[in-house]
Amino acid sequence: MEWILISIFSAIIIFMTVYSLIKVFNIAYKRRELSLRKFRLLVTASFLAGLLVGSILPFFYQKIFDGIL
Repeated sequence: MEWILISIFSAIIIFMTVYSLIKVFNIAYKRRELSLRKFRLLVTASFLAGLLVGSILPFFYQKIFDGIL
């Protein structure tokens, strides 16, 4: 059951990172350093990557703890 708590904290860290990246992309877009197409692509890619990693991570933690205990 420890892996559930670790997964929750890892997901929080991942989503905070994605949120910060989106803020950075938004600043770059407002400064005209990114086009609208690239901005949308980067935001979507970072969101999907964070969602994928955040949803797969609990299964890896469970396997690690099953192997240890």
